[in-house]
Formats: sequence, C-alpha cells, structure tokens
Amino acid sequence: MRHEGAEVRSIVLAEYWPILLFIGVAAGLGVVLLVIGLLAGPRRPEADKLSPYECGFEAFEDARMRFDVRYYLLAIIFIIFDLEIAFLFPWAVVFQKIGLTALIEMALFLLLLVIGFAYVWKKGALEWE
Repeated sequence: MRHEGAEVRSIVLAEYWPILLFIGVAAGLGVVLLVIGLLAGPRRPEADKLSPYECGFEAFEDARMRFDVRYYLLAIIFIIFDLEIAFLFPWAVVFQKIGLTALIEMALFLLLLVIGFAYVWKKGALEWE
C-alpha cells in the first residue's frame, strides 16, 4: 500500500529541483570566477592603487564632516519620485478592473506630486552650485 502524502510531497519537491540546480550552478560559477581572478589576476600593489579614491579626488576631510542640507533634500525628492513610480506600476496593471474612481484618485495623486515638484523646482532645491 502506497502512502499518497509522500508521493505528493515528492512530486512537489521534484518541481523545485530546477531552481535548486540553478542556484547551485550560479553559486558554483561565482566561486569559480572569483578563484580564477585571484589566481590569474596581476598582483602589483602600488601606493596609488591602495589609496582611497572618492568622487575623483583624494579624501581631504574627516568622514564625519557635515554635508550641505541640499544633498538630503535632493535624496528625499528622489525617494518621493521613486515611490511614485512604485505606486504607478500596480495601478497600471489593474487599470481595466478598478474603474473611474481609481482613475480620479490616481489623477489627484499625480496632481499633488506635480504641484510638489513645481514647488521644489521654484524654490531652487534642484539647483546645485
């Protein structure tokens, strides 16, 4: 007498073998490429290669120096517009199903976003010296 639960379990596990094989091959390939790079790569350390390099010039101050607040404002603006795109994709996928109410709500959302963008632009937060 066969146990049906074990058979179903083995069928389900068999469906995961291609995924596990893919993960194994990818991990193995990554390790092999790293080892080849370590073994075959040139080893000529120089002062210029070992020195810290940031933004095209040598580091000149402490890492804990104060940044201009415009950097943070620009980062926040980027996050806002990035989230806006994250809201638009799911909405666009189900646009046919959600109807006119959702279209009006998304239009209001985008209108508020455009007003905020115009305000930020007018205040000069996007200008960098």
